Parts: sequence; C-alpha cells; structure tokens
Amino acid sequence: MSQPQEKWMPPRGVVVPVVTPSTSDSRLDADGARRVLQHVVEAGAHPFVLGTTGEGWSVPLADRHELVRLALEVAGGRVPVYASISDNCLSTSLELADRFFEWGVAVVVAHVPHYYPLDEVAIHRYFETLAEKLPGPLVLYNIPATTHHWIPLDVAEALSHHPRIVGLKDSGRDLERLREASQRWKNRGDFSLLIGWAAKSVDGLRWGAQGLVPSTGNVVPGMFQELYEAVVAGDWEAAERWQKRTDAIAS
Repeated sequence: MSQPQEKWMPPRGVVVPVVTPSTSDSRLDADGARRVLQHVVEAGAHPFVLGTTGEGWSVPLADRHELVRLALEVAGGRVPVYASISDNCLSTSLELADRFFEWGVAVVVAHVPHYYPLDEVAIHRYFETLAEKLPGPLVLYNIPATTHHWIPLDVAEALSHHPRIVGLKDSGRDLERLREASQRWKNRGDFSLLIGWAAKSVDGLRWGAQGLVPSTGNVVPGMFQELYEAVVAGDWEAAERWQKRTDAIAS
C-alpha cells in the first residue's frame, strides 16, 4: 500500500450519485448505465456509482465491477469517478478498493457497517482501520436513514486529519448539523463537506460546504452544475434560482 506524505486533494463540486439501471432479470443494464453516465459526465459533474441511489448493496459483485469499469470508460479522465466500497465485511471493502483504485477510480466512499449497534469509539476505529489499509483517498458517508447510525461530527473531525480521509458526505437531513459541519470545515484545504441533501444545496454552500451530492442530478446534472458555478462566482441570486428550479423537479 502507498504511504502518503501528505493528503490527497479533497473533493469539490457536483458529485452525482448515479442510479444503477437493471434489466428485467435484475442484472446490470449496461446500455442504460452508459446513457446515464454520459448525461452526468457531459454536464461536467462527477459520477458516484454504487451509492445509496445506485443501490450498491443490491448489485451483484460482477455487475459492480462492470459498472465501475463502465463509469471510468465514459468519464475518460475528463472528470473523477467515485465508487462505494461500503460493506459489513472490512476485507470485502478493502478488496473492492484495491481493485477500483487499480482501475482508475479517484475516490472511494464508505458508510459504517449497519447490522450491529456501534458507539462512537467503534465508528472511529472502523474508519481509521479502513483508511490505514487503503491505497487511496476515502470519503466518509453519513446516511442514518439506511445505516441507523450517525457519524458524530467530533468523530469526523478526528478522522479528518488522517492523510487518506478527504471528506464527509452528509445525508443526515439535520439543518443544524449541516450548518455546524459546513462552518467547521469551510476553511480546511484538505477536507471537504459534501451536501447529501439537494434541497439545502445553496444553504450548505453558503455556510461553507465545498460540494453537493444530489440524487436529482441523475435527471438534471447541468442544473446543479450551474448552481455550483453560480456559487463559485459569488452570484447567489442565480444560485437561488437554480435551487428553486431543481427543487421543483425533485418534488
């Protein structure tokens, strides 16, 4: 495994959690996946495969491999590709990470194991153990709706100083937590907060988050790219307009 002397660059911008199209016999619809991925990449957004929107836990292992390869092929180096390695078995996550990084994935993403109860110490230890064994950068993924665990912000803060942990994707849908997390890491050049709550994209970016992960981006990735670019340009009026337009589509 590589031993970094300094951190990888943290993620920025629009990261779309890509859906996984399937055939009638529940296998990967490669043609459908290619079209979705092309739609995302051509908008300038970054595809994230096998996450919650992509139902990674329900995708057969061989199809996970095929989808990651397809995402890398479509991206063609134009934008980074993110891939989930979430699993209840640490060694499985590490095997997936080794393979995905070898193929060219830029960042892997993982949430906590979600079968047994975990306290703060166990959550910290799990991610620290995972990160120590990875050959590349990791984004933590907080999604209590499916894992039934929250990654405490103090735990994320402690983990944020690990050289391989470059960000937190937060889908907790807790406004005060989003505000605190955004402000906590807004001046960090080595760790990013990614907003996993599309309806609060502008709020989170205004408070200091560095990126967003909107599931509606599967449909309108270009709109979210426009929203993000408006924020970067300091045009908050335009950003609010794009927020309203994407909210209308999501509803």
